Amino acid sequence: MYRRSRWNLFHEVKSYFFTWVFLSGEILTRSEVDIFKHVEEVNHLMRSGGLLLVSGDEKKPNAMTIGWGILGTMWSKPVFVVAVRLTRYTYELLEKSDSFTVCLPAKGMEKALELCGTKSGRDLDKMEKLGFKVKKGKTVDAPYIKDCPVHYECEIIYKDEVKKGELKREIEADAYPNENWHVLYYGEVKAAYAVQDAKKKLP
Repeated sequence: MYRRSRWNLFHEVKSYFFTWVFLSGEILTRSEVDIFKHVEEVNHLMRSGGLLLVSGDEKKPNAMTIGWGILGTMWSKPVFVVAVRLTRYTYELLEKSDSFTVCLPAKGMEKALELCGTKSGRDLDKMEKLGFKVKKGKTVDAPYIKDCPVHYECEIIYKDEVKKGELKREIEADAYPNENWHVLYYGEVKAAYAVQDAKKKLP
């Protein structure tokens, strides 16, 4: 009788715990995945909607929408290259940091992508405005957005500033009419993480 009661109590506690997890919206199923598992989705989103580049720290995180970048291999390492203009608040944060994360947005985040691409973190706490939950990375200090199904944790290993006269003339004229240059940050991808059924949650 004692064993049966203890068993019933265990199941009641277990049931309560999982109900609480469901109602609180916590994601406990995020796990490490192969870095290139979602490379197709990365390329698709950069051409349609964008990704979220997250910098700063857990106490004061910032997200910026990006549409230019590369997930590939460099120096025999998995690398995520992101382009950040010199005038961006994200540039200031990355210059003080050694890491960043890239988060793939979920379906329904179109307004968040628009806000993070048009508003500056100097003037607005975007995470608070959007109600996003953030958490420190597992392998880097930069935070990631828990609401996003997939994220990459990157350690900055190299950077290079685009300079006048070094690009093909047509590209320079189209991308930099006001000479607002990019800095390219090369982030070694230390790990990639995804929730269960991530592909179904992506746009």
